[in-house]
Amino acid sequence: MNFDLASQPEFVQNLVSYALQGWDIAKGWLLSPAAWSQFGLLVAAFAAAWFLSKRLQPLLERFLTPEDGKVSILATIRRFFLIFVPLLLPLLAWAFTGIGEQATRALFGSGAVIAFGKRVFLLLAARILVREIITDGFLRVLGRFILLPIMALYTLGLLDLATARLNEMTIALGNIEFTVMAVIRGIIAGSILFWLGRWSNDQTGTYIHKQEELRPAARQLASKAAELVIYGIAFILLMSIIGIPLTSLAVLSGAIGVGLGFGLQKIASNYISGVILLLEGQATVGDYVELDNGMSGTIVQTTARAMILETFDGRWIVVPNEDFITTRVINYSDQGSSNRYEVPFSVSYKTDINVIPDIIENAVAKHPAVLSDPFPPDCEFRAFGESGVEFAVEFWVNGIDDGRYKYSSDVGFLIWNALKDNGIEIPYPHRVVEIRNQNT
Repeated sequence: MNFDLASQPEFVQNLVSYALQGWDIAKGWLLSPAAWSQFGLLVAAFAAAWFLSKRLQPLLERFLTPEDGKVSILATIRRFFLIFVPLLLPLLAWAFTGIGEQATRALFGSGAVIAFGKRVFLLLAARILVREIITDGFLRVLGRFILLPIMALYTLGLLDLATARLNEMTIALGNIEFTVMAVIRGIIAGSILFWLGRWSNDQTGTYIHKQEELRPAARQLASKAAELVIYGIAFILLMSIIGIPLTSLAVLSGAIGVGLGFGLQKIASNYISGVILLLEGQATVGDYVELDNGMSGTIVQTTARAMILETFDGRWIVVPNEDFITTRVINYSDQGSSNRYEVPFSVSYKTDINVIPDIIENAVAKHPAVLSDPFPPDCEFRAFGESGVEFAVEFWVNGIDDGRYKYSSDVGFLIWNALKDNGIEIPYPHRVVEIRNQNT
């Protein structure tokens, strides 16, 4: 077939040239007895793989499926291999085709058709891997738009040609030039490295937080340090894969230093403050704190830049780490230390006030949350008021008198009931109103 393509664009000419080459290869296969024998071997290999996979797949599934509830290392390994059982058919077909290829090359000195069949089976395996096995959204996108196109080019025998063309194409950024292939390689390697970094960071963080013998602050610090190391290694490996020498990053690091000195000083200050807080353990997750500006809440999360407080009404407050260093912070929790509260009350002047401390202290001590250590309940005289004698009872508890715990409210009820049971009057204000007649 002769076509006059001189007036057509180069892209069209190349496309027609590849199409003609493909047609010549296909015509040669259709008319060659060796090609027909290879087609027959491909069919036989697939049939044998299908027959064997039907027998092996149920056995493998039963063997690799652990008992419900098992969390041992062996059970985890079995579950991991179980998800790859759907690859059994294409991999068996690929293996049988490889055996047939050796025989075909020995008999006919050619194996192009059967080699093409092997690549088709690998493409099928990649398709099953992306569509049925990979569950992570990022990896599935990576497989769909990178792995499958690469496997398709490999199957058609165009991978080397595409790679050579991409290596010839360059992108210039000032005085720096990159080949398109280097950019694609960097995108692929960067995606995989940082996904692995995220996965390993999650696994490391989970393992560190299970170490109960470490203080919460130490666990947080170890988790942050592991995160920096993991992503630092990923970045260095990526620079090496792309081909950028680390010495060329000196200018970049200098620019970052200038940026930190001017525009990013607050971020750097908050980050360093977070490291100091983790090292000293002044405040960590689970502590109830009150800041100098009146904000208060329980620390529910710590990040590199800030701490997140949850108030008792369910709101979250993001507080920069610097505020915990440069301002006054009251820590009511300190990982389990007790706190003292007091409830004021008064009794009538008709009361024998000498019996009040014993009555109130015994009543308050019955509350299950009130502690006897460091001090038991203590009822103290405060003042002779306008309407009665004023007292206050002090008591210690583990926790904060707010939210779901209402210690002062409970103690108030105990005081009321104790006074009523002992016939002690709780006074209320009395006022004497004098009416004067202006005419007398």
